[in-house]
Amino acid sequence: MGILLIYLISQAVYLLKRKYNININFNMDKLSSGASSSIANSAPISIFSYCASSILMTITNKYVLSGFSFNLNFFLLAVQCIVCIVTIGTLKALGIITYREFNRDEAKKWSPIAFLLVAMIYTASKALQFLSIPVYTIFKNLTIILIAYGEVLWFGGKVTSMTLGSFFLMVLSSVLACYGDSNSAKTPDDTLSLYLGYFWMFANCFASASFVLIMRKRIKLTNFKDFDTMYYNNLLSIPILLISSIIFEDWSAENLALNFPATGRTSTVVAMIISGASSVGISYCSAWCVRVTSSTTYSMVGALNKLPIALSGLIFFEAAVNFWSVSSIFVGFVAGLVYAVAKQKQQKEQQAPTLPLSK
Repeated sequence: MGILLIYLISQAVYLLKRKYNININFNMDKLSSGASSSIANSAPISIFSYCASSILMTITNKYVLSGFSFNLNFFLLAVQCIVCIVTIGTLKALGIITYREFNRDEAKKWSPIAFLLVAMIYTASKALQFLSIPVYTIFKNLTIILIAYGEVLWFGGKVTSMTLGSFFLMVLSSVLACYGDSNSAKTPDDTLSLYLGYFWMFANCFASASFVLIMRKRIKLTNFKDFDTMYYNNLLSIPILLISSIIFEDWSAENLALNFPATGRTSTVVAMIISGASSVGISYCSAWCVRVTSSTTYSMVGALNKLPIALSGLIFFEAAVNFWSVSSIFVGFVAGLVYAVAKQKQQKEQQAPTLPLSK
């Protein structure tokens, strides 16, 4: 998030210089512009920013969903999207960022992405509500396998033997996490919650893979920039989420009192706003990371940062701590490292010059 802030500040300085015609040495202008462009197109910086924002997003959502007996998931997600639109709209009004004006034809083309985004974030919120953070983060690795084979079908990707080995480790870590969580279940209600969490988790894996792959394809067709993607994703998701909340969620006085108790109403609202603000970072950094890397790399980066996310769940929340749960975190992290090495070798092989077979 700090890197993202530096990038936005550099853009603000650049725009202010243009507005007030501040004369600065040509070399300094060139250096500033080059540095800003370098940050915007830097894969390592985009990856770091995505990791930081995803960690903040996961922890904040878990706090809201588990800390206040919250069950208005669609409404929470709608608030996050509204906060995101207000934030980027304010930044645009200040001249710090820019994105396309709303276009009805582009909105129609992008609307399937919005539905997939709603499916992804809703299933994620339900899975996070029923599962601990370590189990949730480990099972997210399965999304990488779906995306990798989706790239084989759609973008001519390749799965090497080492990559296949990392996939085996990902599945193994998920099995270990499941076993460790099952051992911690003390009542039939705990077991039911686990099964519900696994259902929503598998649904989220398929929704996430579909969202990433189709968004990547749409970005290539529409030539959307990072803030264009964020703007349309969140704007088009708001009516879907609000209508879904009205139709499917309980808006009775009793349930509102449960979700917004008098003693903790202010803290609940503040937590929702903070959760919405953190979604700005994840929305931008997701699109940024997909644009400057690949969708598989984007998803794999999410797997590598599972270690600090999982550890935060063990530290700040009542997650099961036993041999199987700790082993699943370790195996999942190793799977990420193996996959990263496999992708690096694959890229070197693709970049290596080939010798002519004949004159």
